Order: sequence, then C-alpha cells, then structure tokens
Amino acid sequence: MVWSHFDVAWAEGLSAARGWAAEHGHLLAPLDAAYQGAPVGIWLKNARVAARKAQEIEQRRAEGLPVESSAGAMTRERREQLEKIDPSWCPVWPVTWQHCFHLVSQHLDTGEALLTTAGEVVRQGEDLGRWVTSVRLGWDQLTGVQQWMREQILGIEPATEEEKPKPRTSQADKWAMHLAAAEQFFARKGHLTVPRKHVETITLGGDGQAQRDVPLRLGTWVDNQRRRAATLTPERVEQLSKIGMRWG
Repeated sequence: MVWSHFDVAWAEGLSAARGWAAEHGHLLAPLDAAYQGAPVGIWLKNARVAARKAQEIEQRRAEGLPVESSAGAMTRERREQLEKIDPSWCPVWPVTWQHCFHLVSQHLDTGEALLTTAGEVVRQGEDLGRWVTSVRLGWDQLTGVQQWMREQILGIEPATEEEKPKPRTSQADKWAMHLAAAEQFFARKGHLTVPRKHVETITLGGDGQAQRDVPLRLGTWVDNQRRRAATLTPERVEQLSKIGMRWG
C-alpha cells in the first residue's frame, strides 16, 4: 500500500543522495549530478529551497510575525536525515563555494600542501588553487563564519596589500588626472604650451588616505587632445579652453 506518493519520492531521492554522497564524500552536488539515473543535483536544489523556507518560517514565528502558509517547507525530520549524511549540505552561502572548501579540505587531509597557483589541481571540475587565491583576495567579502572556517580549518590567510591587484584606472579618472596636471602646469606657467616630452607630477590622496606622486606625460596628452578636438565633448573643450588651450 502506497500511503503517500510524496513520501515515496522523498525516500527515493534520499536514497539516491545517500549513494551519491558515498561516492563523492559530500552532498554538495552540482545541478546536473545524477546517481543511477536519479537527478540528485536537482533533487538537492529543491530540498535546499524547502529547508530555507522552513528556516524563514521559524524566524518569522520567533519574531512574532504572521506565517501565511507552511506549504513546501521541509520538516525537521527530513532535514536531520540530510544532515546525518552531510552536515554542510545546505550552507547559507553558495553551494559551489562550500563545495570548493570541502575539496580543499580533502586535499589537505591527504598531507598535501595548500594550493596557491591556478591550474595545479582540478577536482570534480573545480580549480582548487584558483579558489584559494580568490578567497585570499576576496577576504573582506566573506562572512565571519567563512573567514573562521578558511583560517582555522584550511589555514588560509588573507592576501597582503602588496598581493592585491591594483585597481584599474577608468578613462574618466585618467582624464581627471591629466586635467589636474594641466591646471597645475597652467597655474605655474600661466599658459598651456607644454613641451611634447614634458612630464608633470601630481599628488593624489589626502583626507586620511596615503598620498602618492603620479607622473603624467602631460605634453603628449595635451597634444593628443588638440588633435582630437572634434571628438571631445563641449564640456571638456571648455575645461581646456579655460586654462589656455590653443586649438589651432
């Protein structure tokens, strides 16, 4: 006698998930994962949706807020069944992130050193060195729990300021810096007849930020703006004209 098709579907999905976890060591399956023809990845995705809905309902009740419906929410019993297989099956952060954490942890458990270079080791489709690097560079974007897990369990430390890539300067920022250099030259010389090879150094920073000197090839830049006068915006033409730009 089949009392509930929903219960049967759950039991079948749970069995497939248990089999997949036995082979891979976790329940952080990708969406297209399957076990003996059963779509484990999709089943787990739906299970996480149900588990998170149950958590939301519990949170609303704890805050004394109304709950319209609990339909589709996972029961505590079913969540415990999945947690017995893999306690980290439903992380707060993205599953792919937790998947990489698990793979790196497995790698370290075999006695191997922590990977820091992309392309050295790829497991289950994940580049472990690339992930470690991204974690170190994106440390400030991690939650406190994630930072603790990476530091205390994997031994990953945040990247130093020297290791972080320098932010790219946008075209608008480049224009603003060169305009500031042109204004500085004009204030000192009273004109904008800049020798082609002249380099003007401006100071950036201040207001609590570290100051740094930036050398700019002002002569080349002024000459280029003169040549591109037809493509400059009226606003930029006016800015340069105010400090003595000769367009002819």
